[in-house]
Amino acid sequence: MRIHKEGRKTLAYTLLIGFIINFVMFYFLSKNIFTYFIFAVTVVIYFFLLNFFRSPNRVYSGQVLGRVNAPTDGKVVALEKVFENEYLNEECIKISIFMTIFNAHSNWIPVTGKITHVAHKNGRFMAAYLPKSSTENERSIIIIETPEGHKILSSQIAGALARRIVTYVKADQICYIGDPLGFIKFGSRMDIYLPLESEILVKIGDEVRANNTFIANLPNKNKLSNELRPSHK
Repeated sequence: MRIHKEGRKTLAYTLLIGFIINFVMFYFLSKNIFTYFIFAVTVVIYFFLLNFFRSPNRVYSGQVLGRVNAPTDGKVVALEKVFENEYLNEECIKISIFMTIFNAHSNWIPVTGKITHVAHKNGRFMAAYLPKSSTENERSIIIIETPEGHKILSSQIAGALARRIVTYVKADQICYIGDPLGFIKFGSRMDIYLPLESEILVKIGDEVRANNTFIANLPNKNKLSNELRPSHK
């Protein structure tokens, strides 16, 4: 199992603190049920963090254009038509994926294209499964324009326990579906805003895995323009 680089310091400090606590307990105090209880607690905490900071070794190998990759592991908790009024100023389909503390918290690029905007907004730390967290919690916003001209907004959202959002990409960078996007420490969520005509491949309650699950197909702009073009008889 690989450990994500964002968790190496945390795991090292946790191991050191746990070692010191247990050394003092076993060396200077009498061994009893409380001593073994503390030892068990420190071991459980360490293995919990080890599981949380694991880095899945998944290499994207699917279609490069037209598909939307799940940007993180988790559960689909929202799927709705909304008006995104901060950046896109248009109606979109919003898909929200909630990450529990048991999910790997690596984030991945959802589509191939050019990153046109990256921003970080301070905010609250409400439970990430609440609908209001999309607009009120601390978050990072990434907008990617695909070669066909679709603008996809992806948002890393902090949760009640999350206190650090890491975003690896920058504006004007060319990105590829399935590449690393960032990391969110502890319970959190990701929202992704797609064109209205997208073919949605998931439903509320579905468990998705980044680089394994497609959540949508983007609309074909050439096909749409042909369908909208008036016929002449």
